[in-house]
Amino acid sequence: MGDLGVYFGLFTVAFIAATVLPMQSEAVLAGLLLGSSFSPAILITVASIGNVLGSIVNWLLGRGIDRFRDRRWFPASGAELDRATSWYQRYGKWTLLLSWVPIIGDPLTVIAGVLREPLLSFVILVAIAKTGRYLAILALTTG
Repeated sequence: MGDLGVYFGLFTVAFIAATVLPMQSEAVLAGLLLGSSFSPAILITVASIGNVLGSIVNWLLGRGIDRFRDRRWFPASGAELDRATSWYQRYGKWTLLLSWVPIIGDPLTVIAGVLREPLLSFVILVAIAKTGRYLAILALTTG
């Protein structure tokens, strides 16, 4: 697979991992950092952009989520959304710095859309969180 294919694959996994669909981008990134000659800076950048864009999808979903909240196919339970809303209302936009955390991060990005967090502050905080997580993986894999 050519370089472009590897970067596109990483971007895709990172994008999907940031949405409410289950996927692990950290393992893919770690594998690429450990076993390839790709530039760590480019890998981190590609993964971060994909992950932040996936979170923006969650934010957009949150903008219109209330009408679908009680549907059987909806990926988050009412209790999960209520818990995330409570956290977000209590701690505000700063909860987005936890958007990298498994299980709670994705609902927080959806709730930010529900509660109409401005897109610019959303992107800045999520980018800090997501890129910080990938930098930590870089530090752990390269010693």
